Amino acid sequence: MRGLPWDQDNHPRSPELSEPLPPVAPDATRTAPAGATAATLDDRYGRTAGNRKRSRLIAIVAAAAVVVVFAAWVIWAGLDQSSHGLDSTDVGYQVVSDHETVVHSQVSVDPGTKAKCAVQALDKSYSIVGWKVVTLPPSSERTRSIRTPVNTTTRGVTGLIHDCWVP
Repeated sequence: MRGLPWDQDNHPRSPELSEPLPPVAPDATRTAPAGATAATLDDRYGRTAGNRKRSRLIAIVAAAAVVVVFAAWVIWAGLDQSSHGLDSTDVGYQVVSDHETVVHSQVSVDPGTKAKCAVQALDKSYSIVGWKVVTLPPSSERTRSIRTPVNTTTRGVTGLIHDCWVP
């Protein structure tokens, strides 16, 4: 049976077969001062003082840009979005006829704030069959009960507030 090459001890770097390497003569680069070699390598690969300053400036500008974008996002997402304490709750509904559903709900908003709500009526397949936007004038009370008649195209089976907002 013939053995595989890695199973044999006669590969080129085997200690039994390899010859000792000849001594290496010192050359000029090995005897040069360490500072001169480092300076030569820095020049060769572009690691000069000017490049380091430029890289540091670019890093500072990039970090400042990230901070500005993050701060703008925080302001836009958190501080600028005032909800005026707006909250809505569906209380119930009454199907009056095939073409009208009355939606009963409560809307809470800061006193003195105008609000609008979109009220909808749905049929048995959850399709919108009636829609009405109601404007709530400013009031001294925080929570108000509203009764909204909604005209429908076909018989509705439920009615609810879709959304409320401060205009």
